[in-house]
Parts: sequence; C-alpha cells; structure tokens
Amino acid sequence: MNVGRPSRYVSRLTRDTLALILAGGRGSRLKQLTDWRAKPGVPFGGKFRIIDFPLSNCINSGIRSIGVVTQYKAHSLIKHIQQGWSFLRAEVGEFVELLPAQQRIETASWYSGTADAVYQNLDILRSHELEFILILAGDHIYKMDYGPMIAQHVEQGADLTVGCIEVPVKEAAGAFGIMSVAEDGRILHFTEKPEHPEPIPGNEDMALASMGIYVFNTPFLYEQLIKDADTKASSHDFGKDLIPSVIGKYHVVAYPFRDVQKGRRAYWRDVGTIDAFWLANLELVEPVPELNLYDKEWPIWTYQEQLPPAKFVFNDDDRRGMAVDSMVSGGCIISGAMIKHSLLYSNVRVDSFSTVIDSVILPDVTIDPNCQIRKAIIDKGCHIPRGTIIGQDLEEDQKRFHVSPAGVVLVTPEMLGQEVHHVR
Repeated sequence: MNVGRPSRYVSRLTRDTLALILAGGRGSRLKQLTDWRAKPGVPFGGKFRIIDFPLSNCINSGIRSIGVVTQYKAHSLIKHIQQGWSFLRAEVGEFVELLPAQQRIETASWYSGTADAVYQNLDILRSHELEFILILAGDHIYKMDYGPMIAQHVEQGADLTVGCIEVPVKEAAGAFGIMSVAEDGRILHFTEKPEHPEPIPGNEDMALASMGIYVFNTPFLYEQLIKDADTKASSHDFGKDLIPSVIGKYHVVAYPFRDVQKGRRAYWRDVGTIDAFWLANLELVEPVPELNLYDKEWPIWTYQEQLPPAKFVFNDDDRRGMAVDSMVSGGCIISGAMIKHSLLYSNVRVDSFSTVIDSVILPDVTIDPNCQIRKAIIDKGCHIPRGTIIGQDLEEDQKRFHVSPAGVVLVTPEMLGQEVHHVR
C-alpha cells in the first residue's frame, strides 16, 4: 500500500534538500509519559519511536541530509538516534546530525520557539549549502514521500510551501495551525491554534490544518529567520509568527497531503494526547489498519535490540498462554496469560492467570500473576504486582494513576512507587 504517493519520488530536488526535524518539545498533553523523555522519543507501534517516522520518510524520499533539533530531556532520543541511525555515510554527503540547544548565539538562551531553534543553528545550516530546507515536526505518525511536495514547490515558484491536511473542526480547535487557501493553492490566511477554526468552504465539519511541514528556498528562510530574530514582539515560532508574517507578501502555497490511490486524506496522526496515543497504537492491531507497517516499499527504520521471538507457554483450560487480535513484540513471554486486542512492546512478561485487554504495554514491563488490566497504557519498566486490577473502577484508579477523558488509565513506575529514574 503506497500511502499518499503514486511511487517513490527521488530526484535531484530531494538530494538538494536539507531536512530539519524539530524534536525539542516535551509534549505536555501526554502527561507523565513525557516526564522523562521528549515526545518524539516516546515508543510507538511495538518497536519504534515517534521520531522514526519522519526520519524514515526522509530516507525513503531520497533525503539523506538530516538534522534533528533537540532540547527537552533528549538523552533517550539522542541515544536512540545514535544507535539506530548511524548507517548513513558522511563520505558521500549523507548524515543525521544532532543539534541540541547549545547557546550558539550571543543571547545565550535556550530555544524559545521553533523558528528560534532553526535560527540558532544558522551557521551549521549554511555550511551544508543545499538549495531547499524542509522543516518537519518530529512528533507525528505518518508515511509521506516529500519528493512531490518539493517538486510542487519548485513548479509553482513558491518561496514557502506548507503541508496541510483536512481535520475535523472539533479536533482542530486549539490544536493546529489553520489556513484558508485560494483555488490556485495560494495561502490567504494562517492562524495558529484558533479556538474557532475556519471551516473549508463547502464543508462546515472540516478545517485545513498545517502538518508542521514546510519547504523553504534556503536564502528565503535565512532572510525570514533573521528578520524574525530582530523582531522583539515575536515569540519566534513558525506557526505563530514567521508564517503569518510572510503570507500576502511572498508566494506561499499549500500542499494537500492525500492518498492519491483512494482519493482521500492520507493517514496522519498527532498522537499528542493520552487518548490519541492509545487509539493510534490499537488501530495497528486491526485486520487491515490504515497505517501499514508491513509495507516493504516504504519501510520504517529503527533501532531494535536483538531479542528472541515472542513465547507463549502453558495450554491448560484455566491457564493458557495466548494472544488474539493483538501484536506481540520480540522478547515477550506470555506465560499462562490471556492477551486480547492489545499491543505489547519488547520484553514484556505477563504471568499466569492474568488478563490484558484493550491495552498498550510499553517495553520491559512485568505483569505478575492474577492481574486484570483493561484499557490502559503501562509505561516502560513498570512492575505490576500480583493481583492488581486496572481499568475496572476508574474512581479507584484516579487515586493512584492518571485517567484520561476517554477512560484510558496511564500507569508509570513512579505512580507505583518504583524508582526507575534516580535524580538524587
């Protein structure tokens, strides 16, 4: 399944493009899941990290010059990139460079916004001397060939092209940059995260949202970053400041991201809340999910520890190790337990007489015997004690754990009194 592209589009344009992935944000709407890691470093889909999706899109699109801009609690993210993305060859101009906040300019401040994060690395960007710069958010799940977007940017003579996708107005409120577009694709207005999004003409239920994907002509980007840095009233953010400031003055166009085969919006998920993260993971266990992780033409690359196959043991009537409508990753042992409609990441152990239903279990979790877990996210490294019941009495769960608006129970080691992260 080729999502959002007729075929892979690799050309001189992609080879002349530097991709910058903005991966410095905390993602506070993910609550305690991001207490110790940046949002792009959060595990997703059983064996990946969120950052793997934009990185894989770059590689599959023929973009081999990549920078990853980091800031908030980036150790886990940096370690993952070093382990999983070191296969590119610098000798032929291929690289994934890590660009942590390092106070490279005279003001000696941390990144104050997305535009400032790029501005503070201007000296590094200039050293690469590439024709286009592709700015990417590091915290969305999707598969996209960036080649056609860059090609449209050139064909239309644009200064800036903004990737966009249709989203329900109710979901868009306060969450996305919203734009209105003329028939020729020129962006007329752009408002960052409005509480009352402007709907698409002729469709009052949908709005046109920015994907946080921008193609700039390199000199134009440098010019606008310097201008924004000199504007004292600016918050130095692409969506709030830089993009609205150039609309109407320069040639700024939209690039709609669509599934060209099915003639509809393509798969794209902002897994920025507990409910969205839980749902996007469990969508993957459906018989034919929208996101095809088995697509050999568009693989998702990652670092994965070398682990033995998943193991299911015991076959007694009251003690049968089994999983149905589920995905179970390497290193897992299901020992006389029942797994239903759930996704288990690497190195999870579920012991006898326990049941896991409608749940997302992150790596290195141990679930002792006689536990009942339903509609939960269990964070990495948790040890669930014998007889624990989660997801059946939400009022009781709220006393110990975080319960989302949709009733998803988030459990972290700290909530269980388990010191995984020692800070003293």
